[in-house]
Amino acid sequence: MSKISVVFWTQGGNTESMANAIVEGIKEAGKEAEAVFVSDMNIDELKGEGVFALGCPAMGAEVLEESEMEPFVADVEGFASGKKIGLFGSYGWGDGQWMRDWEARMSGAGATIVGGEGVICQEAPDADAMEQCKALGKALANA
Repeated sequence: MSKISVVFWTQGGNTESMANAIVEGIKEAGKEAEAVFVSDMNIDELKGEGVFALGCPAMGAEVLEESEMEPFVADVEGFASGKKIGLFGSYGWGDGQWMRDWEARMSGAGATIVGGEGVICQEAPDADAMEQCKALGKALANA
């Protein structure tokens, strides 16, 4: 059984909490999963996975974190075709434009967005957001 990687970048811990809830959902659905900070993920291993999740909070003017996550996502675009990818993250301002942009990038690269759209929450994930993350995990496990 292959494991599902949940790759994330976090500054204050909100996106990490979401990643852990996604892993919990994957495990509840009977699959193996691991939450991995983006700088610790071996991108060559990720290339071999058909299903995975990527998480990043909105930064600056609603963009992905620029020093680690953005270059990683740019690399993923090169092999995203045919993959099933879950997207998630938190934001403190704006209206979620960074996620809509990210969804468009991954879809444009040929990936299927699991659940049809990313899971987002404002600031720290509340109980509803954590349930959405678990549901995304279950959807990834069944993708």
